[in-house]
Amino acid sequence: MFLKICLCFLTILGSLYAYGGRFQFASYYGDHMVLQKAPERAVLWGYGPDDAEVTVSLSGGPVTNNASAVSVAAGIWRVTLVPMEAGGPYNVTAVLQNNHSITLTDVLFGDVWLCGGQSNMAFTTSQVFNASEELARVSKFPQVRIFMAALEQSDTELTDLAGVEVPWSVPTAKLLGGGDFKHYSAVCWMFGRHLYKALKYPIGLVTSCWGGTPVEAWSSPRALQHCDLDRINGFPMPYTPSMYLSVWTNSLLWNAMIHPLLNMTIKGAIWYQGEANTDYNQKKYSCSFPSMIDDWRMAFHQSSGGQTAPDFPFGFVQVSTYRKASLSEGFPNIRWHQTADYGFAPNLRMKNTFMAVAMDLGDEMSPFGSIHPRDKQDVAYRLSLGARAVAYGEEGVSFQGPFPSRVLVNDQYINVTYDQRVSVTQSKDIFQICCSAARVPCDSLSLWVPAPIMQWGLSAIQVSTNYCSLNHVAGLRYAWRDWPCDFKACPVYSADGVLPAPPFTLNRWPDKR
Repeated sequence: MFLKICLCFLTILGSLYAYGGRFQFASYYGDHMVLQKAPERAVLWGYGPDDAEVTVSLSGGPVTNNASAVSVAAGIWRVTLVPMEAGGPYNVTAVLQNNHSITLTDVLFGDVWLCGGQSNMAFTTSQVFNASEELARVSKFPQVRIFMAALEQSDTELTDLAGVEVPWSVPTAKLLGGGDFKHYSAVCWMFGRHLYKALKYPIGLVTSCWGGTPVEAWSSPRALQHCDLDRINGFPMPYTPSMYLSVWTNSLLWNAMIHPLLNMTIKGAIWYQGEANTDYNQKKYSCSFPSMIDDWRMAFHQSSGGQTAPDFPFGFVQVSTYRKASLSEGFPNIRWHQTADYGFAPNLRMKNTFMAVAMDLGDEMSPFGSIHPRDKQDVAYRLSLGARAVAYGEEGVSFQGPFPSRVLVNDQYINVTYDQRVSVTQSKDIFQICCSAARVPCDSLSLWVPAPIMQWGLSAIQVSTNYCSLNHVAGLRYAWRDWPCDFKACPVYSADGVLPAPPFTLNRWPDKR
């Protein structure tokens, strides 16, 4: 008997040695983490010796001895827990063949949100307006837990993260203020804080972002192929530092920083990206961004064993501003393409999504460059409104700015009726009309002239067509500039002045191809 026990023990140790001597959880499980609450079921996985049995149990909370036993296959074990209500803390213990055990402590159940994108998502809490005040209140939210993936690249899809920048942690001012663009994301943190205040249960935040990166780097080959982008690879933008150039490779960050997370059960995701695509595959963005969302949803759903919803809520920030006097249409075009050319979200192409408009939050004096505005508080708040309405179905939460529901054109003016009441200030040029001698679609090369606001009512605005008197009015657009208005001073907002109307462009005679 003693010999059999010794042989069994040596077999386990030998197999562990073959996997780097590890019996452990995967990289993104740890003390202080948040696991997805009911009705979804959290997935736990890790490494061990082939054919060994691993038993996982919970203790310390309202529910104990919730044990599940599985066998290790190809060096990996995986357990799907029973649905757990929000709360904790728990200890999560994995036991290998009744010989070795590893325990995660202070584990909570709540909602897990993934935060992705480029530098405006990486922008840390210490960089925002009133940073000292923001950091001082961090300790009041110990049930909003944070995790951040390290910056890693891979030519192939990784099973696990190659590195961790911030392991699961109770938030502190030091962690949230840890260096410019290092950790921790201001938008992600403040979004989670707003959700916690509304929901009153734990929120887990997983950040995986990299500055200066295009959507193609975060997309799988499947998603890129859908948009005929699988054979096109990146090149530098005018404002992209050379340190970022290698991460423009297709799927490089999907492989290293998203694919490893797919086994995790999540509630939803938020995204702040698009600046890098204002000059790169811009016209494809109306395909590439929705396709990335679709692909992430499919992949998370399948890899979590059906626990992550196949249409999980996805929020995004419509890009802010860059150059105040710029005549380039890169930013207005990307804002439009971010919505799959609908102008608003959710829409028929992008269901179960929500959008935070940010074009009124420009910051010309930002010490981090005007492309990095410091007001991330309003960005996070607007995102949280969308999450409350779309992800949680909270009634009475307004999350969309006014959008035209009807446009009537006559010889002297255009009457724009919105889908809600509006707050309006005078402007001579925020609206533009396209003048054309022929009844053809308008584009960026067409003649666009100002259409001054003449008057307005509770939910309608009348603009002049005088500058187009000798031609047909063929199109109408709003806020179609890189920097359309001063800080929180766009001409059209919701009636309470909180949510800006998003930009739009409308063709009177659209291309029917």
